Amino acid sequence: MVLLGRVFLGRGHGSRRFFSYGTKILYQNNEAFQSKFFLPLQKAMLLPNSFQGKVAFLTGGGTGLGKGMTALLSSLGAQCVIASRKIDVLKATAEQISSQTGNKVHAIQCDVRNPEMVQNTVSELIKVAGHPDIVINNAAGNFISPTEKLSPNAWKTITDIVLNGTAYVTLEIGKQLIKAQKGAAFLAITTVYAESGSGFVVPSASAKAGVEAMSKSLAAEWGKYGLRFNVIQSGPIKTKGAFSRLDPTGTFEKEMIARIPCGRLGTVEELANLAAFLCSDYASWINGAAIRFDGGEQVFISGEFNSLRKVTKEQWDVIEGLIRKTKGS
Repeated sequence: MVLLGRVFLGRGHGSRRFFSYGTKILYQNNEAFQSKFFLPLQKAMLLPNSFQGKVAFLTGGGTGLGKGMTALLSSLGAQCVIASRKIDVLKATAEQISSQTGNKVHAIQCDVRNPEMVQNTVSELIKVAGHPDIVINNAAGNFISPTEKLSPNAWKTITDIVLNGTAYVTLEIGKQLIKAQKGAAFLAITTVYAESGSGFVVPSASAKAGVEAMSKSLAAEWGKYGLRFNVIQSGPIKTKGAFSRLDPTGTFEKEMIARIPCGRLGTVEELANLAAFLCSDYASWINGAAIRFDGGEQVFISGEFNSLRKVTKEQWDVIEGLIRKTKGS
């Protein structure tokens, strides 16, 4: 995932454009020609008040994708509770979104790596807002590094946040929901390389793969309690926190766009809309799914002959002639 610039909630109703300028800055440079066919919509997909009376809990809710999802859910009527380590950032986000949507956003400081702190956070969540209808595990940590340079502490830092943190939140809230006999939708934000693996981000790839396995496993086991679990495998979405660690010099952005068939990066608004749908009652029969959200990047880099798109029409004519002259096996 990629970050650039800040995200602000726009004025007016969520069914219109719910960010004041969204990620428009992304489209000034490095666009491929075909991106004009895949312009991102900057408005809410679901109907107004789709989440009226619902409670949503999001980790990593103060910035980036978490802030975007919180903004949309709040604009559609949800009472949101956001958690992360930086309480000052959380409070600023909560106040900003609350003032612009008219729906209360609560901020609770929580380090998801600490199971006792998670337990206290869940207790506070239930106290201030009630048992959640929506749980989005978005908190993450990542950085690029040759794997041979990783220390045990570096490995532990990433896996503690991504895998263990998601597990602590999911299990604690899940147990409380089962006890209360209340259903809910869980969503985890992972990445396309959780499925394929990737060098230079091995701790993240390993931890995200674990999150996906846990989500699919609980989808099978806990459906009987009214709980469903889905995953968004996100491709590159430019956000400040993520790209400052994954592409600090900006060197790889152009190369990244070149391998995305849709010709552009994704936007926070698009992911927020997908997340809202998956957590809504419209998606009540979607359980145990991992939705790839990457503009076609994964299928492009997986296809052995996809680089042939660089071949010109004239070159194809020559190639066709050579193929026709070939005889035998």
